[in-house]
Amino acid sequence: MEETQAAARRVIFTRNGVWRGVRDGLPLWLGMLPFGLVIGVLADGKGLSFAETVLMSALVYAGAAQLVVLELWQDPVPIGAVIIAAFVVNIRMAPMGAALASWLDRLRGIRLWGTLWTMVDHSFALSIQEQRRGGRDAGYLLGIGAGLWVAWVVTTAIGYLGASAVRLPPGHPLYFAGVAAFISILVGLWRGPRADLLPWLVAAAVAVAAHRLGLPVPLPLLAGTIAGATLGAWFEMRRKATP
Repeated sequence: MEETQAAARRVIFTRNGVWRGVRDGLPLWLGMLPFGLVIGVLADGKGLSFAETVLMSALVYAGAAQLVVLELWQDPVPIGAVIIAAFVVNIRMAPMGAALASWLDRLRGIRLWGTLWTMVDHSFALSIQEQRRGGRDAGYLLGIGAGLWVAWVVTTAIGYLGASAVRLPPGHPLYFAGVAAFISILVGLWRGPRADLLPWLVAAAVAVAAHRLGLPVPLPLLAGTIAGATLGAWFEMRRKATP
C-alpha cells in the first residue's frame, strides 16, 4: 500500500507534460503582447539597437526587471542602480522556487536548469495550480516557460520595430499593460482573504508610502516586498504551529 501511494506521488517529467504546458500557456500570450510591446518601445526610446533589445529579452527574459532597468537607463548607465534594481525585482524567484521544490528537487541537468531559466510569474502561477490539483509532471512548468519565452522575444522585437512608426505619449493606456498582466496572475494564487489579503495590502501600502517619501527606485519595491513577505511568513508559521 505504501509503495502504491509513493508511486502515485512520484514526480515525472514527460514530453506530453511539456506540450501540455505550452498549450495551457497559449492564452497568456495575449496578455504578454502589450507588455512586450512596451519593452520594445522603451528600448528604442533609450537608444538600444534592435539586436541589443532582442538579446536582452532572449537572455534576461524578465519583463519586470527589464522594465525597471529601462526606466533607469541613461548615459552613462548607472551600473550600481541597475544591478540593485534587477536583484530586488527578481528576488521573488527564490520563494517561487521553494514553493515548487517538490518538482524541482527531483530534476537534474538540463531539465532542472532549463526549467529554472524559463520560470516566470505566469508559469509559476499555473504550475502551483497544477500541483494543487495533484499534478506531478514537472515538464508542465518547463512547457509554459519555454512557450512564453518565444512569445516574449517576438513581442519585444515587434515593439521595437513598431516604435518608430507609433510614438506613444506618456501615460498612454498601453503602458499599464505590464501592471495589468501581473495583477491578472494573482487571481490564480489567491487562497482567500485570511491567507493573502493582509500581507498583500501591507506590501502595497509600504511600497506606496516609500514612493511618496521620495525614496529612489527600487527601494519602494524592496520595502514593500520585505514587509509583505515578512507578514505572510509569520502568518504561515502561526498556521503551522496551530494544532
